Amino acid sequence: MTELTLASYNIRKAVGLDWKRDPARILSVLTEIDADIVVLQEADKRLGARPSAIPHFLIEQETDYVPADLARNKVSLGWHGNAILVRRGLRVEDTRHFTLPGLEPRGAVMARIEGLSVVGTHLGLLRSWRRRQMQQIRQHLGEAASGALIAGDFNEWSDTTGYEPWARDFTLVTPGPSFHAARPVAALDGIAHGARVAVTEAGVHRGSHARVASDHLPIWVRLKLKTED
Repeated sequence: MTELTLASYNIRKAVGLDWKRDPARILSVLTEIDADIVVLQEADKRLGARPSAIPHFLIEQETDYVPADLARNKVSLGWHGNAILVRRGLRVEDTRHFTLPGLEPRGAVMARIEGLSVVGTHLGLLRSWRRRQMQQIRQHLGEAASGALIAGDFNEWSDTTGYEPWARDFTLVTPGPSFHAARPVAALDGIAHGARVAVTEAGVHRGSHARVASDHLPIWVRLKLKTED
């Protein structure tokens, strides 16, 4: 049974509440969490070739992480702003891109890590489109859903509704209010996991760096991946 810690963090292109772009501060937050896998949203800048908000050399120099091979050019960290960092030594067995429907460009990325299918996404602002995006992610995963974990900014303000497309195949975990970082009131960030993934602990990271580094607080889970029968 594989045991891992996974974090998810909307880094707002590394722009903090003080309106300073400080990628080193984001990396300080990740160091505090010390997860094995980190799923990022808004990891790339919006214009041009969408360069990474965190320079590649800084990730290599300051952390023990390697970006999963998801970027479609040499300057981005991920795709549609979604990126996955993996601790050195963990095996990335496969990567994929999922195109999602929406009024604005949206997508999801997947990396298969040590047998776990990790999906990173940033869902749309409108619930009707979010539901279609959830359905599309479920279809992309196919039979791999039982060993999958979907993490990201789900943009859902309700604690009781909005996740119906995932209800049959996934268990939803929202560790607590993660937005707005200055005064967290909404659990916009979460994970959804299949039957072979067991979450043993979950939380919202509220360290001093995290409270100013982005408008979201990062979330984390400790998990175990059950072997297939």
